Amino acid sequence: MAEDAPHLSVSEFNGVKVVEFADRKILEELSIDEIGEELGKLVDDAGDVKVLLDFRNVEHLSSAALGMLIKLNKKIGDRGGKLKLSEITPQIYEVFKITRLNKLFEIYDTAGEAMTSF
Repeated sequence: MAEDAPHLSVSEFNGVKVVEFADRKILEELSIDEIGEELGKLVDDAGDVKVLLDFRNVEHLSSAALGMLIKLNKKIGDRGGKLKLSEITPQIYEVFKITRLNKLFEIYDTAGEAMTSF
């Protein structure tokens, strides 16, 4: 069962929604808002949803995008779900470290590692 939204490609494996980003650069406020809405819809329909965000296609991420991820993490946590991130480039991971968000999010090198951790 695959649902596709303009900015995301969503598939489901073993009850985990795996989300890949279509955009290489997540920088513009409008697209960040749209991505946030698309991700929010995934979570709204589910109880203890499990979501894996796969960043393999993403080269640039703005601070506004980080804010959107923080909101999504809270929303999923409030519903008893889990959010995990994988395939983050060293450049983007550096931003997570600087902002200490690597402490907030569970980040895995590969999607496979993240999947087995749910």
